[in-house]
Amino acid sequence: MWTTSLRTLDLSDHRVAFLDIPAADDDALPLVLLHGGAVDRRMWGPQLGAFEERRLIVPDARGHGGSSDADGPYRFCDDVVALLDRLGIERAVLGGVSMGGGTAVDTALEHPERVAALVVSGTGTSEPQFREPWALEVFTAWQAAGERGDADGWVEAFMRFVPGPQRDRADVDGDVLDLIETMARDTLAAHVQVGPDGRPVPPVPPTPVTQTWERLGQIQAPVLAICGALDGGDHRDMGRRLADAVPDGRYVEVPGSGHYPNLENPDFFNAEVGRFLAELE
Repeated sequence: MWTTSLRTLDLSDHRVAFLDIPAADDDALPLVLLHGGAVDRRMWGPQLGAFEERRLIVPDARGHGGSSDADGPYRFCDDVVALLDRLGIERAVLGGVSMGGGTAVDTALEHPERVAALVVSGTGTSEPQFREPWALEVFTAWQAAGERGDADGWVEAFMRFVPGPQRDRADVDGDVLDLIETMARDTLAAHVQVGPDGRPVPPVPPTPVTQTWERLGQIQAPVLAICGALDGGDHRDMGRRLADAVPDGRYVEVPGSGHYPNLENPDFFNAEVGRFLAELE
């Protein structure tokens, strides 16, 4: 049974908060779990006891959870490597959902020697491409709510991603919904300031990594793209595209789940990830 508490480290230009769960097998590759945008490390609860043989590192991204905000240029992938450096980890498996999946891919592109394998869910790269009318409508509502400083509208639009286009909120387990909404509201409260004009001042966005789709063929690490079967069509298509573009990729869908398959169907998600990880040793 794992036990851990939240740790913090001051890196060169920010403070990072993270969980560090020790491994039962010191020779097993560590697993770093990267959360999605607007949420935090708490989204990985069902995975914390699922891979006991591996050291598990679960950080809050800059501008999320207990990590600090940025006051200058930064990239999420560089933050991941800075944390690995401080922890003395040379190579790790990176797993991520949505924004975290994009960060994992960015790290494999920009720091390939540090990435042993990738588990990516709900995206393809950090440059997502959306064409589906449903997704475009949700993004429009989400952006509009942010621009007018409507926190409730912002959360409401964000939460539409949880069930995906084929379901309503009533079709999703209430505990999953409550957790995701709590994390999103906590992100707003802790990391979005209000300017003198009453408008929200969001955290400094990361500097983007570019030409990610064009460079996917450079990734030599094995890739598992694992998406919710009920997630938006664009999200699932990007996962397939990622798996098809790398030399060693596979695509799997998690039944009965939308954008957060690790929360909605953790048994299936953990089993698929476990099989993938076992093949690496």
